[in-house]
Amino acid sequence: MPPPHYDFLIKLLLIGDSGVGKSCLLLRFCDDAWTPSFITTIGIDFKIRTIELDGKRIKLQIWDTAGQERFRTITTAYYRGAMGILLVYDVTDERSFNNIRTWHSNIEQHASEGVNKILIGNKSDWTDKRAVTEEQGRQLAEELGLRFMETSAKVNEGVEEAFFTLARDIKTRLIDSQADAAGSSTSAPTDGSVRVNQPANQTSPTCCS
Repeated sequence: MPPPHYDFLIKLLLIGDSGVGKSCLLLRFCDDAWTPSFITTIGIDFKIRTIELDGKRIKLQIWDTAGQERFRTITTAYYRGAMGILLVYDVTDERSFNNIRTWHSNIEQHASEGVNKILIGNKSDWTDKRAVTEEQGRQLAEELGLRFMETSAKVNEGVEEAFFTLARDIKTRLIDSQADAAGSSTSAPTDGSVRVNQPANQTSPTCCS
């Protein structure tokens, strides 16, 4: 069997209310595409993209969960295997923002201890319909001990940075720390450079709602 075309596999999870743009973020990041159509994710879906961090090829397996209550028992089963979680709300929907605390409590209950997390305020381009300020987002992130970033899947603003930031945090926690502990002489460079590849050829299901 030939060796895999990546150095590390990282599993990410997108959670948040229905309609906040989780699937659009995933579509933009993996396929550099966007659709105005809203199609509800049924249960769970996933996409794959391979990126490069500090000279290492990192395969990201990103799970997109349904936000509806009736799918919660399905999606919570995926919390445990996630290495990183993106909590997403819609900056034009205050209810989705208020529900972040509930989603965060679900992480505390179901996810692995120490999982990396980032709070995402999506649809930042909708300035005329904004209901949640950036400062409110930052305050909530600080309260919950999360990184924070605003994104727009539509105009491709902050999307790459959000996924790369989370991937780097996970790499530091799970990969670099283990190499350091083992006294590895091949640890990753520390210059902080990030090199973004184009979306890799996908060999797994690529459907995205």
